[in-house]
Amino acid sequence: MSQFFSIHPDNPQPRLIQQAADIVRKGGVIVYPTDSAYAVGCHIGDKAALERVRQIRRLGPDHNLSMLCRDLSDLGTYAKVNNSAYRLLKASTPGPYTFLLPATREVPKRLVHPKRKTIGLRVPDNNICRDLLDALGEPLMTSTLILPGESDPLSDPYEMRELLEHQVDLVIDGGYCGLELTSVINLEHDAPEIVREGSGDVSIFS
Repeated sequence: MSQFFSIHPDNPQPRLIQQAADIVRKGGVIVYPTDSAYAVGCHIGDKAALERVRQIRRLGPDHNLSMLCRDLSDLGTYAKVNNSAYRLLKASTPGPYTFLLPATREVPKRLVHPKRKTIGLRVPDNNICRDLLDALGEPLMTSTLILPGESDPLSDPYEMRELLEHQVDLVIDGGYCGLELTSVINLEHDAPEIVREGSGDVSIFS
């Protein structure tokens, strides 16, 4: 049976944030709000938790997984970023974007795209995410909470608890946060490529 925390979206309660971080550290899978839609996540180094996320989403091995990061210093640790990419990242983070970048050796192999050797990285503009990442002291493996057979993410935390109470360890109710997916920007090469246009202004990448 999953736990259920109601966390204030503007002023997250530190005690609940710390408890959520502890659940992640112990191998838990959590549902939480972002600046685009609700997501499901786990510790980046926990193989068993990652497999649970893959089962919930029914993700194949070629799905590009993402890491939720606190700021650009995390991006530099886990991805190879050239000067032009860094300028774009600085101008657009935090925000509802997922950036595809060449992964460094700091990224666990199971999170790296097997063919392209890339990782998706996010710096969200969401207080709950930011406080959770601060409490963890490291990134979080993340995937938008879209259930198999559905085209839109789940948006009602009470429905999430009902559907996933035996599959996740915690559902964070952070209020309504939207249904639009992040925009996905490929920064592997000199010219940025808009892979998916979603939430956020993508004109800066055109």
